[in-house]
Amino acid sequence: MPTPPPSPAARSLIFWCATLALLITVAVLLRDVLLPFVAGLALAYLLDPLVNRLERLGLYRGAATLLILAVFFAGVILLLLLALPIITAEITILIEKLPGYIKGLQALAVDPSHPSISKAIDVGIQQAERSSGELASVGAGWLSEFLRALWSDGRILLSIFSLLVVTPIITAYLVYDWNRIIATLDRLVPVAHRDTVRALAREIDGTVAGFVRGQATICLLLGVFYAVALRATGLNHGLLIGAVSGLLGFVPYFGSLTGLLLSLGVAVAQFGLSWPPIVLVLGIFLVGQSLSDYVLAPYFVGNRVHLNPVWLMFALFSFGYLFGFVGLLIAVPLAASIGVLVRFALRQQPASAIDCDATERAAGAGLAKTLGERPAP
Repeated sequence: MPTPPPSPAARSLIFWCATLALLITVAVLLRDVLLPFVAGLALAYLLDPLVNRLERLGLYRGAATLLILAVFFAGVILLLLLALPIITAEITILIEKLPGYIKGLQALAVDPSHPSISKAIDVGIQQAERSSGELASVGAGWLSEFLRALWSDGRILLSIFSLLVVTPIITAYLVYDWNRIIATLDRLVPVAHRDTVRALAREIDGTVAGFVRGQATICLLLGVFYAVALRATGLNHGLLIGAVSGLLGFVPYFGSLTGLLLSLGVAVAQFGLSWPPIVLVLGIFLVGQSLSDYVLAPYFVGNRVHLNPVWLMFALFSFGYLFGFVGLLIAVPLAASIGVLVRFALRQQPASAIDCDATERAAGAGLAKTLGERPAP
């Protein structure tokens, strides 16, 4: 007896599973060259709503795409031109004051009034001195290897060139054809499941867009708050620490914790073991994290974005470890997609369980009725 052909639903499932396996294989094999394409896809996803809005106002889509891209990249270049001198000046000051910080820590190491802290600092300084030679040799070897790779195969130059030149071109093409790409993907979905897939896609889109917009706004506000507050206290490198805290704040709690540790280290090196600046630094980051959790996050992110911080941190670190910077770009969309699909499966489970329970109760009632009507032996 011949085997019946698979149903349309089974064929669709096989197709999408094979497509997913193929995409994962390509991503693993070509992860070193995917950066400009993934970056272009991410920028196209973020800029497409603006182009759609200009198109609804009557502007031709090609012109709207060029206008939005020109404004966006001009803003990025202007931001870099304004931020790089400040960051360079902060790093220069840090290098100049680093010997003074080391001398201050050495003075604390021999301070008899704090024996336990002095011992810990002394051990740290000895360990740093012991490993300084190893660090210098490793740094020299890394630098020579970096220059050799830069000169021989040119992969780093190619990556930089592709990120600066190829990414805008890919972004322009993807933004221009975005609606047609979405329509093509929509036609590939079987008609019977099209409404469900559209609903899931809208939920994923809302989760990703809401998180990216909200978290980016929170990072910007927290970075400005930390930079201004730390600078107002007289802490050296307050602007640099605030910028780093805001940039790393895209990972929940990671930016604030990093900024706190850096600020405490600089405060001890600058002021010694004086409690007022240490308590002030602790208060600044406590207020900042409280504002983020109880004021900014509910307003800018809200309950519509169902991304658990633990799940998000796991996705960022895992995909970053596997795919590098490309993994960081795809971590949030994948984490949101997996979360939406899991919640959808859980929403379907109670209905299935209720249907099975009702069927079992009906079958049990019928069996009891049949046994009750059976004549006694």
